[in-house]
Amino acid sequence: MSYVYIAGTLLLTVLGQLVMKWQVSRGGLPDPAERIAFVWHMLGNPWVLAALAAGFGAALCWMLALNKLPLSHAYPFMSLSFALVLFLSAALLGEPLSWPKVAGVLLICLGVAVSSQG
Repeated sequence: MSYVYIAGTLLLTVLGQLVMKWQVSRGGLPDPAERIAFVWHMLGNPWVLAALAAGFGAALCWMLALNKLPLSHAYPFMSLSFALVLFLSAALLGEPLSWPKVAGVLLICLGVAVSSQG
């Protein structure tokens, strides 16, 4: 069951990041004088609130995972969020996907596979 909590942590974290990026990038960054108003406006955006709630849900899942697993075993799995964000941001947000990024993510996944064995 602890791996279900890790999966929940990963999925909620990635969901929150994708939704946050989707919402904050819709209008471009305002000039410095308007940035506080921009952030305040974003805090009232239901999608941004949902992204923040996803982050809170991820934290709850993480607490449950750590209750059952050593941190040194559970934490490497969090690096899989790099792979999920890379591929989903390319598919859903149209962000660029390059071979160096893919190679880097493959190395991260290899590292997770190796470190989770110990």
